Amino acid sequence: MNFWYAIQTALGNLRANKLRSLLTMLGVIIGVGAVIIMVAIVQGASERVTSEFSGLGSNLMIIFYQLDPKDRNTTTRRIDAMKMDDVRAILSECSLVKSLSAELPINQGPNQGSTFIAKYRDKETEINPNGVQPDYERLRNVKVARGRFISEDDLTSWAKVCVIGDKVRAELFKDEDPMGREVQVNGVSLTVVGIMEKKGRSLDGDADKNVYVPLTTVQKRYIGRELVGVIWAEPKDPKRINEAMEQVWQLLMRRYDNLPGFHVDSQENILASINKILTVFGIILGSIAGLSLLVGGIGIMNIMLVSVTERTREIGIRKAIGATRRDILLQFLIESATVSATGGIIGLLLGAGTAYTIGYITTFIPGMENPQTGAKGLAVYVSPVVCLLSFAFSAGVGILFGVYPAYRAASLDPIEALRHE
Repeated sequence: MNFWYAIQTALGNLRANKLRSLLTMLGVIIGVGAVIIMVAIVQGASERVTSEFSGLGSNLMIIFYQLDPKDRNTTTRRIDAMKMDDVRAILSECSLVKSLSAELPINQGPNQGSTFIAKYRDKETEINPNGVQPDYERLRNVKVARGRFISEDDLTSWAKVCVIGDKVRAELFKDEDPMGREVQVNGVSLTVVGIMEKKGRSLDGDADKNVYVPLTTVQKRYIGRELVGVIWAEPKDPKRINEAMEQVWQLLMRRYDNLPGFHVDSQENILASINKILTVFGIILGSIAGLSLLVGGIGIMNIMLVSVTERTREIGIRKAIGATRRDILLQFLIESATVSATGGIIGLLLGAGTAYTIGYITTFIPGMENPQTGAKGLAVYVSPVVCLLSFAFSAGVGILFGVYPAYRAASLDPIEALRHE
């Protein structure tokens, strides 16, 4: 039997029974469409997270103290946070650490949970104030658009200066030049010495609402203690970052007699953990899509069995004029695969269209812009490889579930088939 003739015959049967064919293909359409949407969104989310992490600095170690809830009742000795002595100890005793910057949000310590407002004349806005050291600019990849960042002299003198985010500038000063102006932050006057580049929302929140203050200013003028919230450390050799983390961990354990609650991690490890979660999420969605394809395959097998019954006399005539069992088997397999592949094509188009529609809708959601590229909305990526595999899989489902109906059709006795009414 001619292969293309078999396909034309299959397409003719689809056109002759449009509604039945559509209902038969529905499971395959949903399954393939779900796979395309799932992969497009998961890959887009993964690329977005990777992009944001690259914007937060690379090859960094993150050191902080946070007691797990399960340890709260089992530990008699506790600390509020790390201290400046820990920072100095890491720099002096950890040979694998190149540089670091301690960070302390002003709402730590006695100000835990407080809301901070920046005021200028009759205008005010809520801010995210952080005490930092000079190396923070380089390590965290934050850029100053105008003016300067925090300096060593600012740290030494507990200077009442600040570097403001772009949104803080817009809400407090509008068209006025903020350089050299004083803003009130919870009763302390801070002179604006720099303005950050516009960055948008990131994993850390709204970066444009950040206000950076010398770390010592926060410790002395706001909190009254030399606390440290988190330490960002850079290893001397990025390839030995795990060794550097172990070195810092051992130091903290010695200093605090193995007190639980200290965490030493890297941004690369955190990113890998997030991507694992996204992968698991994708597998779950893929399993659901696989069930839809399974249901679609059962539907195809059912309708092909009905087709064999309806066309029993046609099969008898074909055999009577010389068609072999192989010809009949091939004909029904091709018809089954054509039904499934057609559903796969429709599913591909619907899935890709839905994925791009979701991406377009998210462009109208505030805070969904990519801080690195400036692109708005959730990036969706319809992979040609995934499309090809989905199409091949849908055709394979048709062949797999068409084997039994095709075998049954090929096994019909031509004489009995011709007698069938």
